[in-house]
Order: sequence, then structure tokens, then C-alpha cells
Amino acid sequence: MDAPSGPELPQYVLRLYVSGTTARSARAIASMRRLCDTALKDRYELDVIDVYQNPEATKQDQIVAVPTLVRLLPAPLRRLVGDLSEHERVLAGLDIVAKAGPAG
Repeated sequence: MDAPSGPELPQYVLRLYVSGTTARSARAIASMRRLCDTALKDRYELDVIDVYQNPEATKQDQIVAVPTLVRLLPAPLRRLVGDLSEHERVLAGLDIVAKAGPAG
């Protein structure tokens, strides 16, 4: 039987909108995967949406610039547009609380 692990940390549902296979899109995808794997390990879903391949989603979610990262859950919805390489700014901008480490 597993030991109690304290309060449950929220699960995150994120969408990353990019434009095709550009270098900027590739950097945004790599950066977000790195950030999610370190700060949100095992508690995130990241969907990458190419605005050229899925223009309907772009219209539905009112995306006007790329790359755009959208936090769908937990509510409220949050968006971050632009360079996603500064992980601390991304975490703060989306109000994401990193997985807690040992107290001290």
C-alpha cells in the first residue's frame, strides 16, 4: 500500500500553438517539453497544434500570434504569447506551481 503523499497537486492541460516546422516553432516545442518534464512531471498533458494544419482550432481559441501557450486546466484559462525559453517567466505567467521538493 502506498504511503499518503500529502495534498494532491493539480493536473495541467496545455496547448501550444505553433506555425509549421519553423526553427521558432521547434524551439518553442522543445522548450515546453523540457519545462513540463521538469516542473510538471507526470501531471500535465501538452497538445501541440500547428496553425497551418488546424486553422479551426486557431479560430476557436482566438489565437492571433504564435507561438502561444494556453493553459486550459486548472481554470481559469491563461495564455502566454511569444518566446517560451525563459522557464521562470512561463511558470509565473501561467501561474504554474512547480512540483514541491523536500522541505527545508
